[in-house]
Parts: sequence; C-alpha cells; structure tokens
Amino acid sequence: MLFFLGEGFRVIAHDRRGHGRSEQVGGGNDMDHYADDLAALVAHLDLRDVVHVGHSAGGGEVARYLGRHGESRVAKVALIAAVTPSVLQTGANPAGTPLAVFQSLQAQLAANRSDFYRALPSGPFYNFDQPGVEPSEAVIANWWRRGMMGGAKGQYECVNAFIREDYSDDLRKVTVPVLLMNGDADQIVPHASSGPRAVDLVKNGTLKTYAGFPHGMPTTQAETINADLLAFIRS
Repeated sequence: MLFFLGEGFRVIAHDRRGHGRSEQVGGGNDMDHYADDLAALVAHLDLRDVVHVGHSAGGGEVARYLGRHGESRVAKVALIAAVTPSVLQTGANPAGTPLAVFQSLQAQLAANRSDFYRALPSGPFYNFDQPGVEPSEAVIANWWRRGMMGGAKGQYECVNAFIREDYSDDLRKVTVPVLLMNGDADQIVPHASSGPRAVDLVKNGTLKTYAGFPHGMPTTQAETINADLLAFIRS
C-alpha cells in the first residue's frame, strides 16, 4: 500500500466481514455477501475508475463483485494467485486442490486457530517449508496477528465459501483489462487451476507466470509484484 501511495495513487484496503477490523457478524460469510459489501463500500466512497487487486480468495471476491455489480466503476483488475475460476479439484478441474485438504484446514482452524495461524505461514503459504527458502519470523508473526484479529466463525465459514465456488460465469462478464499473476510453485492455489484457466474466460486478459514464486508472493516477492502491477496500471 505504501508503495502505491508513493506513486501518487489513492489506496484503499478493506477487511471483509468477520475479518480484521470489520465487525464479526453472525452471517453472510459467503462470496455474494462479500461482493455486495465491496459494492456498498465503492458506492459509499463514490469511487470511480477503480483498479481492483484481489489476492487468493480476494480474487474470487473481485470476480463475484464484477459478476454481480458490473464494470461501471472499474478501470482494471489484477488477480494474484486467485481462486478463480475455481480451486477445488473436480472432474472439470483435475489440477485443483482436493476437498480433503480444505477440510483439514477447517479442522485445524476449529481445533486451535492460533497454532494453525502459525503453521500455515511457516510452511506452504510462503513456501518456507521448501529447500533453500529462508523463513521470515516477522512475516510469520504478522500473518498470525492478522488472522487472530478476525472472528473464528467468519474465517471458518469463509473457507467453506470460497472453495466451493465457480467464478467462470463472473469472469466471462469481464471486459476491462485483467492481469493474472501466478507463481508456479504455489502450494495453496495450484497454478494450473488458476491463471491459465482464468485468462481464457476474460475478454482482455494477460497471464504472468513467475518461476518459483509462492502463494504469498505479494509479500515475499513484493519488489517484483509491485513493479509489474504498477506497469499494468499505467499501461
């Protein structure tokens, strides 16, 4: 955020319901509500020519926002390691993540989310469990901090929401320029299930694949990601 502020842009980041500083409401922890919340924020602030940047499940939120609310206020879209068009392993998406993996994540979250919110960033989220990758305690601790700020119920239900969604119809409605950024070493959202499939669904998409980059590449590879995002926004 500071990088793009320094480049002269207005930068807005919202916490979805049940996460971060937003209210821990009892219901609506699903993509349709997340998209409608985003639409309400955009309308309240009267934002125009917005560049939406969605990472991971946030990419699904952006796609659903466009599918439900259109492009009248949208200039461009960047989907980073996004769950679009779908992330669950199915006959139509054999490269996706098996349901058992997500069920395990939910079970760990329910059993002891503090432990879980240490384990995930310490391992596959940033590929800190891979040979030659040096873990960052500061990055791990910040991931844990952000996770523990939110509500357990909303976070648990969020996992169930984004894994079962198919955003193909949403993506087919997108005509603004789209940059799809994926690391080929992503252990959370397999590369083959994300960008290469999504780019064929949007009208004006560009796919950038980064060799060796993890799911959390906006953090660990910020210099590269920020530079490419800036070039896309200014193009």
